[in-house]
Amino acid sequence: MLRQQLNEALKEAMRAKRQRAVSTLRLILAALKDRDIAARAKGNTEGLDDDEIMSMLQTMIRQRRESITLYEQGGRLELAEAEAEEITVIQSFLPKQMDEAETRQAVADLIKEIGAGGLKDMGRTMAELRTRYAGRMDFAKASGFVKASLG
Repeated sequence: MLRQQLNEALKEAMRAKRQRAVSTLRLILAALKDRDIAARAKGNTEGLDDDEIMSMLQTMIRQRRESITLYEQGGRLELAEAEAEEITVIQSFLPKQMDEAETRQAVADLIKEIGAGGLKDMGRTMAELRTRYAGRMDFAKASGFVKASLG
């Protein structure tokens, strides 16, 4: 489903001559193809599912945010702006992201629900968060909230 949306968006961006969107979508599809090939080597002949694609998109956003920071430190504002435009394109394929308050509440509710009692339960808690909130939660932030709650 998400794979089809990406392909359709590429065609539409090409028709509309939106160059930044075209290049970003081509980048996404190339990364997706690479990951599909890697998955085939592990026995997954169907390729990535939507949750794995969303995870890949989140990784791409995180990489661009890191690049923006470095470009701004280096005084390369035009490159930082280009990365920000790519983030906008990538985010259009993800569901609405949870804000910090929603993430904290989801972490607290899950910890109570599964009865997590200490740092030894962090892995189990994070795995359940990834299952329930794939594509909607920043797991780097959530990890900090889980650690603070369990520690």
